[in-house]
Formats: sequence, C-alpha cells, structure tokens
Amino acid sequence: MSATIIDGKASAARLRAALAEEVAEFTAEHGTPPGLATILIGDDPASAVYVGGKQKACAEVGIKGFDHRPAGDASREEVLALIDELNADPAVSGILCQLPVPDHLDGVELTNRIDAGKDVDGLTIASAGRLALGMDGLRSCTPAGVMVLLEEQGVELQGAECVVLGRSNLFGKPMAQLLLGANATVTMCHSRTRDLGEVCRRADVLIAAVGVPHLVKGDWIKPGAVVIDVGMNRLESGLTGDVDFEAAKDVASAITPVPGGVGPMTIALLLRNTLQAARAQRRATFPS
Repeated sequence: MSATIIDGKASAARLRAALAEEVAEFTAEHGTPPGLATILIGDDPASAVYVGGKQKACAEVGIKGFDHRPAGDASREEVLALIDELNADPAVSGILCQLPVPDHLDGVELTNRIDAGKDVDGLTIASAGRLALGMDGLRSCTPAGVMVLLEEQGVELQGAECVVLGRSNLFGKPMAQLLLGANATVTMCHSRTRDLGEVCRRADVLIAAVGVPHLVKGDWIKPGAVVIDVGMNRLESGLTGDVDFEAAKDVASAITPVPGGVGPMTIALLLRNTLQAARAQRRATFPS
C-alpha cells in the first residue's frame, strides 16, 4: 500500500484564489479592503523572511498590508503603544506580532495586548477561551489549516481516534480543541507520555508537531491511518518533518510531505482570518 500524498501547496493555492475573489467583493461593497498589520521587532533574518512572505501574500489577494518594524531595542511602552494604535485603527482588520521577540520583551504580553477581534493568529487568552467554549472566533492558523486538509481529504473525524503529538499553545492545544469540536476522540501526547509508539498506533488520524526529526517511525502508525506532519526541522540534507516519511507512506492511507504539506496552509489561513476579522468588525461581532 502506498499513501496518498496530501498536496498542501495545491490546497493553499485554491484557497488563496477563492479568497482573492472574496476580498474583491468585500472591497467593492465597503469601499476599502481588509488590512493586515504585521509587527516585526528587530532584524532577525528568519522572522524577516516570514513577515515578508505574509505581506507579499496579502498583496496577491488584495489585502492591504501595514508593515511595522520597530528597532530591536524598542521599549515595552513603545511596542504596546503601537499595538494600541493598531487596535484603534479601523483600516486594520488584523494584527500579527511576529514571534519570537527580543529578550527584553514579553511575547505573551504583547500578543495579549492585541484586540481579540483583530487576533488573526488566534493566540490571545480571549481567542483561546472562545475556542475552548466552542464560540465563534479567530482560530490559530496552522491547526485551522490542518482541518482544511482533513476536510478536503474526506476524513471522517466524528468518532475517529485522533492523536496529537505536542501540547504547545501555538499548535497542539488548539489542534486538539478543533478536533474535539469535530466530535473526534482526542489523545494529546507530550514528552512525559508513556509508551508513545503504542499510543500512536491507536490513531486513525496522527498529527505530529514536536520538532524532533523522524520521531514517528513506520511501525508507530496504524495501517490506513491519516498522518499529518507539522514538524519543520532544518538538517544539512534540507527540511524534514517529525515523521519518517519513507517508512510511513507505506503504512498510512494519506500523509503530508515536508515541505509542501501543512506549511503552505498557514499563510492561506492567515489571509482567511484577516477577511473573517474584517467581516466581523463590520457586523460588530467577536467582542474582546
């Protein structure tokens, strides 16, 4: 058996094309496009690439970009004032503070200063709470992208046993909540989980996001399971995931590659969140 390779690039391209049409309709209706403000503090090269990619993607679908780059030694007060200014700006639909931030700043504090209605990363306490309670709100981009891939693949989540490797606030916890919302039975694993391989072998859907290259072996996978690899590990040989892809593809029914799987979906969902936020602001929903 050879697994279906889930093409995240193609899925993201389809979503972005549809979003471009929806953004054009929104702009025509309201006379102004949705706007995404990015905040990059300092000159970290990797972060600059990520932010540049997000701004480029905005332009491609018609979202107006606001690119703010405070100096690396910007004070807490300066950055908080910038976020407050963007919160109050009606032209800004969504705000993203690129992490990590310089050591003298608190990324959690800065993130939570963002108005929940503009929290397109879905990382504020308010956004996490709305997700946990099953209320409407903005969802963390990468987990939301995984849900789109599973839906497109026709995976029946209701009643399925799903295992999530990793319990980060950025991915693992919101991923588990989204799966629960789809009526899956969810097990979350982490560094203290006993007999990790045995737990993984129970999964109808196995999602790995721990940042350990090739942690998930072929014999950890239930025959016919769907495997989503969120890992992005840079080795001398190039990018690789948390799953031993070559071994896994002979056991799974479907699997995401690295690169080209989940990664492209993250920016696509960021764009969707920005449009969703703009629409909600027009309706005065998503209270802070």
